[in-house]
Amino acid sequence: MLTRSIILVLLLGTAVAARQASWPVPRGIHEPLTAPAANLLTATKVALGRKLFSSTMLSRTSDVSCATCHDPARAFSDGRTIAVGVAGRTGTRHSPALVNRGFGESFFWDGRAASLEDQVVMPIADPNEMDFSVAGAVTRLQRDPAWVKDFAAAFGRPVNARDLGYALASFVRSIVSGDSRVDRYLDGDDTALSATEARGLRVFRGAGLCTTCHKGGNFTDEAFHNTGVAWVADNSVAGGRLADRGRAGVTKRPEDEGAFRTPTLREISRTAPYMHNGSLPTLEAVVDFYEPGGRANPNLDPDLMPLQLTAADKAALVAFLKALDGRSR
Repeated sequence: MLTRSIILVLLLGTAVAARQASWPVPRGIHEPLTAPAANLLTATKVALGRKLFSSTMLSRTSDVSCATCHDPARAFSDGRTIAVGVAGRTGTRHSPALVNRGFGESFFWDGRAASLEDQVVMPIADPNEMDFSVAGAVTRLQRDPAWVKDFAAAFGRPVNARDLGYALASFVRSIVSGDSRVDRYLDGDDTALSATEARGLRVFRGAGLCTTCHKGGNFTDEAFHNTGVAWVADNSVAGGRLADRGRAGVTKRPEDEGAFRTPTLREISRTAPYMHNGSLPTLEAVVDFYEPGGRANPNLDPDLMPLQLTAADKAALVAFLKALDGRSR
């Protein structure tokens, strides 16, 4: 079970409409929560996926679970700069929050997975995460009568690799955040935001240029941008270098060098530190990073430019971002 009600996990019965068009979403989310035809959302799949998400049986050493890096109390992030997996091994990137990933178009910071069904099983085999194999995890589950019963209830068939991914994806897809004070303000409740927070909304939409990338009900364009956060000084390379190729590591396209997927801003106050490398510890630090237009490098996104915000503007913007924390209804 989730430890806080701020994240809204929406469960429906087993009767679902084709393409999941009728699955409910909270205030502020302006698009339907859909699922692939082969893996429509059901309450039993979500319940099984939640159980698997917290199970250490999916890791080689049986002491790491998905929830190790995606803590429900932290909006399914982990508070660390860089993810830590089996045997204390560190990865190369910050654990992204899993809030509203059911509306995602690509997954991981570099977009290397095209669907949730693909994404959720990849950490099982990653040597810095669970260091196991999907086949090994399936074998363990098949040997446990309780898991066999759960899979039969959710899918009507024995434990298998495809349904392991389907169940995990169903749970992640059901993690939905909305109905924040910002949403209520935009719905006409003038008392939902303080004067400072309302000013922050105006900065967000105006001088802050935030809606260039953080747009729509989920506050993300689901695209990839080079903000310069991966650019580091290096005395051996004139001008510096990229510490992480980002999207280009997947596409091999020069124009994608140093670009990373835009994250949602929902629940943003609970998912520090920020950026793909966890290098910015606070929202104030994030705003300061963007004030000069990000960090100059050969592939800096052309939409980034100096903001010239006042100290009051910055404080208001941070206050607005904190008001994007949601609640259940």
